Amino acid sequence: MQLGAFSVSLAVKDIEASKQFYEKLGFAAFFGDQSQNWLIMKNGDCVIGLFQGMFDKNILTFNPGWNSEAQQIAEFTDIRELQRRLKARGVTMISEAEGSSGPASFMIADPDGNTILVDQHV
Repeated sequence: MQLGAFSVSLAVKDIEASKQFYEKLGFAAFFGDQSQNWLIMKNGDCVIGLFQGMFDKNILTFNPGWNSEAQQIAEFTDIRELQRRLKARGVTMISEAEGSSGPASFMIADPDGNTILVDQHV
């Protein structure tokens, strides 16, 4: 099952302090708007999102239809099909993807309560 590009979305207290810290580790701002309290940062193929005041805890994120450069890929499994497969395997949904095509998202949690967001932008 291909879930798409992977990143970690971090709930940060101070986006500027976090940005400066991750820049020391070799990350650079790739996308986002710091004035809106969110940035996507990259170091090679590693991607992290910094989000101030948007959610309570860190989230594992997958983006069906995107590669690690946030570029659309030609072939991918639609989020609604991924959701159907996971539900058939007994995975409980926190939230579900709606609609019949296009952008959508769903959320699940692993056994330790770590939130996983599957977020399709295409």
